[in-house]
Amino acid sequence: MKNRLLGRAIENGYRNLIRHPKWRWWVILGSLLYLVSPLDFLPDVFPVIGWIDDGLIATLAITEISQFLLENRRHVGRKFTPNSSEKAEEAVIDVPSVSVA
Repeated sequence: MKNRLLGRAIENGYRNLIRHPKWRWWVILGSLLYLVSPLDFLPDVFPVIGWIDDGLIATLAITEISQFLLENRRHVGRKFTPNSSEKAEEAVIDVPSVSVA
C-alpha cells in the first residue's frame, strides 16, 4: 500500500512540475539527461531491473509531453475557430457570371 501511494505521489509530482510553465523545460531536460546518464537509481548493468527506472521516466515524460501538446492543440484550435455566423458567410461565394450564347 505504501509503495503504491509513493508511486502515485511521484507521478503526480512529475505531472504537476511538467505542466507548470516555469519548470516544464527543466523537467524535460532533466528527464532526458537521466535517460542518457550512466548514473541511475537502478544501474543498467542489471538486466531488466536496471531498465525499469529508465522505462518509467521515459513513459512519464512521453505521456505528459504528448498530453500537453494535445491540450495546447485543442486550445489553439478553439481560439481560431469562427463562430457559426462567420461559417455561414464564408460558405457563400459570389462569382460574377457572364452569359455565353
